[in-house]
Amino acid sequence: MNFRLINKVLGYILLVEAGCLLAPLLVALYYREDDWLSFTLVAVLCAVLGFALSRLPAGPNDLMQGRDGYMAVALAWLSLSAFGALPYVISGAVPHYVDALFETVSGFTTTGATILTEIEHLPRGILFWRAETQWLSGMGVLVMFLALMPKLGGGSVHLMRAESPGPIKSKLVPKVGQTAKILYAIYMSLTAAETVALRAAGMGWYDAVTHAFTTMATGGFSVRNASIAAYPSPAVVWIITGFTFLAGVNFSLLYAAIRGHWRQVWRSQELRLYTALILGATLLVCLDLFVQTGARLSESFTEAAFHVVTVMTTTGYAIGDFALWPTFSRVALVALMFIGACAGSTAGGVKVSRVLIHFKNLRRDLARIIHPKHISVITMDGETVDEGVVASSHSFLVAYVVVLVAGTLIVGWDNLGLEESFTASMTCISNVGPALGRLGPAGNFSILSHLSKIVLSLEMLMGRLELLPILVLLNPATWRDR
Repeated sequence: MNFRLINKVLGYILLVEAGCLLAPLLVALYYREDDWLSFTLVAVLCAVLGFALSRLPAGPNDLMQGRDGYMAVALAWLSLSAFGALPYVISGAVPHYVDALFETVSGFTTTGATILTEIEHLPRGILFWRAETQWLSGMGVLVMFLALMPKLGGGSVHLMRAESPGPIKSKLVPKVGQTAKILYAIYMSLTAAETVALRAAGMGWYDAVTHAFTTMATGGFSVRNASIAAYPSPAVVWIITGFTFLAGVNFSLLYAAIRGHWRQVWRSQELRLYTALILGATLLVCLDLFVQTGARLSESFTEAAFHVVTVMTTTGYAIGDFALWPTFSRVALVALMFIGACAGSTAGGVKVSRVLIHFKNLRRDLARIIHPKHISVITMDGETVDEGVVASSHSFLVAYVVVLVAGTLIVGWDNLGLEESFTASMTCISNVGPALGRLGPAGNFSILSHLSKIVLSLEMLMGRLELLPILVLLNPATWRDR
């Protein structure tokens, strides 16, 4: 394990975080609020520690390997969360550090689960930092680092692979730094476009920027207590629905669309299944709400479309309390939490591509039972899927279920009930946000014990980093082997 190189990466990441703290600092100064001091102190702390770590001497043959990449990513996200929680505590917005850490991890992992019982009374600088944490990590803080400071040579690809979501990792162009710049250019362009659209729909600039941040990151933090329900404009609802759908698409397909390679986009099996699942779930939930609640068809369709998209993309916005929906609709939303959106997007969950791989492998196993001599390979978009990818997808699913069940058991000690315990664990490992019951859109996670909040924070990190980096970090052999 190359701890010297890992420490240098952590130093650069802390410098990036110090720079990012300047934005909420300026917001606090603009609105003349006292929280500017907390951002100043934490920014200076991150800058000093980051500079010290980044100046550590590196050996002439230092090159990041795969295990180093996983370790660096896990430690980077833990460090970002640990320091990112300090402005909440120092400003007094969230007095207890465990609560502040939960809120910060929820932000950096784009989960959107919150312990805040009152949002609108908080300083605007704090709320901006809350939204910014989601936007920064939507595409990946390490991806931003590679775009700004690609100094690791060939080893930088291990950082991107460790942080990028999905079973199949690929670069858009040969150079990792250039790939990172392309990804962030698309990400920033969509964020800017949504900001302008929301402003045109009636939002103020502050609300438009913060909601564009959390939409494109599929995070779901809002600056309003009632989330998107606070805005009566149907245009706001449909703008957020549309951009949330785009945020759940593999960014390599968005890049292909920008370059005019529409044939590549249309033949994507993952995109077709992602779209079909959203359309099918929307129609079924709409019908269920229309029949069982007596709501008007137009209202049922709007609510169904908005919540299906925001839940499947693990954004977690709400325009109503879906925890009160009929059983069929609630079960459908839990299933969508599990699946998530496309690989290579800003969304969480298992990912549509893994679901496809598992079903294709199941079909192949059934064919082998019927025809023992049958030989076939799994393909995606006309290309063969490596057997190593198939095996790792199975390993991911096993680890996902184990962590999900373990989290449910631990949260169950708070005696909230099976529905709350299971969906709390599910929503955190899938990075969705609201759960069901008292932890639904109308509630929050403040009623949980500190132990449950720490465990769920760990689940959020595991879900955002696709389990492996955190599992590598927790493996004792990682620290023993050199």
